[in-house]
Amino acid sequence: MAAIQAIYVKGYEERLTPKPHTVYRIEIQANVRSWQMWRRYSEFDDLHTELTKSAGSPPPCPLPPKHKFALLRSHNDSKLLEERKIGLEKYLRAILSSKDDRWRESFAFCEFLGVPIGKTPTLGGNSRATGMQFTLSSWLDEHMELQARIREVRADINKRDTLADAGDISASHKANVSAKTKLAGVLARIGTLGEGLRELGMHGLSEGELQRRTDMVARLQDDCEKLGKMVTVARQSSKLSAGLTATGRRAASESDREALLGNPSIPGNFRPVTRIFGASQPKETEITRPLDDHGLLNLQQTQILQQDSQLSQLTAILQRQRHLGEAISTEIAGQIEMLDDLSNEVDRVGAKLTTTSRQMNRLG
Repeated sequence: MAAIQAIYVKGYEERLTPKPHTVYRIEIQANVRSWQMWRRYSEFDDLHTELTKSAGSPPPCPLPPKHKFALLRSHNDSKLLEERKIGLEKYLRAILSSKDDRWRESFAFCEFLGVPIGKTPTLGGNSRATGMQFTLSSWLDEHMELQARIREVRADINKRDTLADAGDISASHKANVSAKTKLAGVLARIGTLGEGLRELGMHGLSEGELQRRTDMVARLQDDCEKLGKMVTVARQSSKLSAGLTATGRRAASESDREALLGNPSIPGNFRPVTRIFGASQPKETEITRPLDDHGLLNLQQTQILQQDSQLSQLTAILQRQRHLGEAISTEIAGQIEMLDDLSNEVDRVGAKLTTTSRQMNRLG
């Protein structure tokens, strides 16, 4: 389950079975989902006792006390119920926001809030699967949280490039470091996600769902691989904005370029660039124009890596489509064989009926 962000006690209602009592509606909000639990005051009291026993000391906020003649007043005293609701919400929030996580990570607190065992509630966004088993829903929650973290890494990279274009090198470096740190955390959690998927596969997850989730993990890994290249290879345009080539060298000045290539505004004074093989006229762009040979080589290698990554993804998709087509073909062949057998059986039964009919006619 994703990290718990907030807890509210939104309301209460009276129930008549097995005997009249009041239950309080607790709303739990996480990063990607929310749910609610209904608990009565006696269950809060049991939780408080269990937390005190397991942690060795009571939680930071006291539980709202029991009132005298509560059995006679609590079910119809709206003022008392409202005060108790506020106190119970304050009690739960104090446990969640406490710097000491003894109460927050206890089994009793997780069970009270309906948290799947194996994922303890954590304040903030650093929820991570432990070595324990995922549930089907908590695995999807972790996957969605990792997607959100990948978007944060992309945002840091864009911020780095924007700051570099603006000439703020220090802030750009900090943004890049932040992106690297977040990406390292995501990579570790993807490994844990894959291990959790293998455990789910061993506990009866269907083959189709297992394949779908395996593809989801593979896409996360592909995204991280691309982001890893982006945070380690400086963006070309960021360096160009500072007047440097991809290798860190100063770009050629306009006078040097004019002396080397000629002035394109003067007829007959322009010498075309011929640094690529072949007779075709090269097409310069804003990115390639200021680059030297080494810069062009680095740019080409980066583009080749991106194309290889895209080709790998396309290959995986085509392989899955081929396997799907083969499975469909096998299924159709089996169905055709069954239809042939059925047709033969119908012919045999038809022949027997004809023979039987003739014999009945003779007897008649």
